[in-house]
Amino acid sequence: METNNYQLGSIVQMKKTHPCGSDKWEIIRTGIDIKIKCCGCGRCVLIPRIEFNKKIKKIISE
Repeated sequence: METNNYQLGSIVQMKKTHPCGSDKWEIIRTGIDIKIKCCGCGRCVLIPRIEFNKKIKKIISE
């Protein structure tokens, strides 16, 4: 099992862009599911941790 360096408040870059054009997201809740907020339009999305780990490209800031 790999350890992830993201935490609450981290800004991450996802592989696919959001329809608003931004690919940067802020982590606002962690647990079994991860809640992220788009830095472009402010939309919030709740996705399972396993799916999040597959879709993340890199961590921009912690």
